[in-house]
Amino acid sequence: MKSIIEVDGIGKLYQLGRVGGFGFGRWLSGRKTPDSAPHTRSGHDGDSSGSFWALRDISFDVQPGEVVGLVGRNGAGKSTLLKVLSRITEPTTGRAVLRGRVASLLEVGTGFHPDLTGRENIFLNGAILGMKRAEITRKFDEIVAFAEIGIFLDTPVKRYSSGMYVRLAFAVAAHLDPEILVVDEVLAVGDAAFQKKCLGKMHYVASRGRTVLFVSHNMGAVQTLCAKAVMLEDGRVAVAGETRNVLTRYLQRGGEDSDKWTRDAKAENAAIQFERANLQLEGKAPDQRLHVDLELRSTSSHRPAFVAIDILNSLGTGVMQALPTVAPFLTAENDRHIVHVTIDLPPLIPGHYLLTLWVGPHFSETYNSVERALGFDVEQSPTCGRTFDHSPDHGYIVPESTFDYVPGEAATLQATVTA
Repeated sequence: MKSIIEVDGIGKLYQLGRVGGFGFGRWLSGRKTPDSAPHTRSGHDGDSSGSFWALRDISFDVQPGEVVGLVGRNGAGKSTLLKVLSRITEPTTGRAVLRGRVASLLEVGTGFHPDLTGRENIFLNGAILGMKRAEITRKFDEIVAFAEIGIFLDTPVKRYSSGMYVRLAFAVAAHLDPEILVVDEVLAVGDAAFQKKCLGKMHYVASRGRTVLFVSHNMGAVQTLCAKAVMLEDGRVAVAGETRNVLTRYLQRGGEDSDKWTRDAKAENAAIQFERANLQLEGKAPDQRLHVDLELRSTSSHRPAFVAIDILNSLGTGVMQALPTVAPFLTAENDRHIVHVTIDLPPLIPGHYLLTLWVGPHFSETYNSVERALGFDVEQSPTCGRTFDHSPDHGYIVPESTFDYVPGEAATLQATVTA
């Protein structure tokens, strides 16, 4: 079977500070001669000549009906790659072959005219995406219902909120019935209910054998929607394959699997700053404890604050939170603070877990936080002396449980579970 998407050696080079290959100063002065040819380099970052490789030697294939997630940190090249695949920009090197009609939702309101109403923009944007007028008319009511903009349908979209923009834009793109649906992180603009509806629509599109490319920083959504994933790093493919493996690799980047953390000298100043942290795991399941030592520094006057620790699974989903029973308030009277935290862990299923550090005067106000600063591994869980293949689909904590089976035709299963 032929791949529906073939990406072969894609590279994208940008000239920083240039307009169409001419220096801006030359353009203003009316001189039409091009600036001297830039010196290109093989690295990803820019150099003194102003050349910058946003993508470099990207290659992968997508089969019909696959849902593939693209993950990576900000600046990794995800959006640039989608623009290349959507034919918005041409690659500098390599080629991309897409076999089928493509619907792209890359930026909020792309293809909308601000002075036209929502009704008029549905027809305009649908035509830009390649829909026939009869097709738009047939699906018009579905699009309006999905976007939930009924009473604002005849209002110019320049008066829409960003959430209304993205709802309408996604509704039009999702009803194109494309062979390939390309979606960037624009869904972050919508509220939780609309994001759930969009994910459901992408599930529906995928279930009909369509292909979806999905970029998101919501690892739970990527895990739920995508069977495969590609991780970009510095404009290159760092790893590709099964989603869980790719996401685990992605979330472990940056030292999160370390038992020590030290503040980056370039870190942003805050009223209270985390300086250092270290972690020690004690004991064996189910009697395991975490000892976390924290050093903090007050950099300016602040209200009394307290520390909390979130424990996340390998996908970045919260599993539990450690809070002080009696808050050890940190005040500005002392500029240096040492906090020792002991956490009695519940019996967790085997896997990698991450710690996020937080300090603030109240949960509605944060002085400072460090995402995924530390990490630890749970190698085994107690299961009646047997080894079971625990699935995260059924939770991350294995409570102490007893099951009593009553024999006979009218047998019932009695269970007592204590957390």
